[in-house]
Amino acid sequence: MKKLVILIKKNLKWLICLLTLILFIAIIRSVYKENIMNFDNFYYEYISKLISPQMTFFVKVITNLASAFAFISLTILILLIPKDKKYGMFVGINLAIIFIINTILKFIFARPRPLDINLIEELGYSFPSAHAMISTAFYGFIIYLIWQMKLSKRRKWICTILLSILIILIGITRIYLGVHYASDVFAGMLISISYLVLFTSIVSKYLYKNNKKSSR
Repeated sequence: MKKLVILIKKNLKWLICLLTLILFIAIIRSVYKENIMNFDNFYYEYISKLISPQMTFFVKVITNLASAFAFISLTILILLIPKDKKYGMFVGINLAIIFIINTILKFIFARPRPLDINLIEELGYSFPSAHAMISTAFYGFIIYLIWQMKLSKRRKWICTILLSILIILIGITRIYLGVHYASDVFAGMLISISYLVLFTSIVSKYLYKNNKKSSR
């Protein structure tokens, strides 16, 4: 039992990667079989009860934190502020990769957006949600970088919780605004978590080798 616990802890990130990938595939199957609409309708009906002019203003502010302008601006800021430019470089690479993956997936699945419930106008396909997918990868990678910094654990956890809440809120805004189904949002988040496990593993190896060289 002890050996099993140690093995799970050692391979936890890969188990998370596998689990999120399996759930993503399960959503794809449900979308193709068109038996996921009850799930989508349940979430929309619940969230749509919150619709009001004041809430819509707040939702638009939050959803814009996952716009192309926001991501590019934050990437440039991260490139300019730290002395060590490699972190900003990785943020830029991460953003470019996840954008490309999302674009490819959208064209593969070509799912139309919800009709007649849109509070804003959006173009392109619906599955998976770009806002949900890219924000999970972008802000999720920022969380990873925060844990590489020399900060107190308290500050690290505060930043992690705040950014995690932001990721969840961005996903909810896409359902609220009627531009995505709940399954689009969940799928986007799930595939991004799988991707992040792979991407951060590669970055970790690079940082380890780089730190080893600089310590010589």
